Amino acid sequence: MPVLLAAADGSAVAAVHAGWRGLAAGVLEKTIRKLGLPPAHLLVWLGPTIGQENFEVGDDVRAAFMAVDAQSASAFQANPRGRWQCDLYALARLRLAALGVNAVFGGSWCTYADPARFFSFRRDGQCGRMAALIWLE
Repeated sequence: MPVLLAAADGSAVAAVHAGWRGLAAGVLEKTIRKLGLPPAHLLVWLGPTIGQENFEVGDDVRAAFMAVDAQSASAFQANPRGRWQCDLYALARLRLAALGVNAVFGGSWCTYADPARFFSFRRDGQCGRMAALIWLE
């Protein structure tokens, strides 16, 4: 999932790739610390990613998040196959809220469910490319 961050006053920006491994490893927290700005002064956009209804994961993924924050349980829904449907958007929002970031936008697209607009390796079995951009002028 691309995550774009910007200082509300336009003085700084950052772009982050936040798949489940990156989120679990604290990529958002590390990026915000590196920016050195008060989290309450940041604007964050969550770009397209696979949605919960299409992102099945095992116990290992859920455990990686639960080890850091028990509230992460709300981002996982048990399925009939004994696995979990994972909501990456919810996990990112939880992490950002814990840091004090309140202005979070985006986070409503499922790359798997929208073949007309998005590439999805899980859906198509082929590699493709997408880009999210942010810059300072």
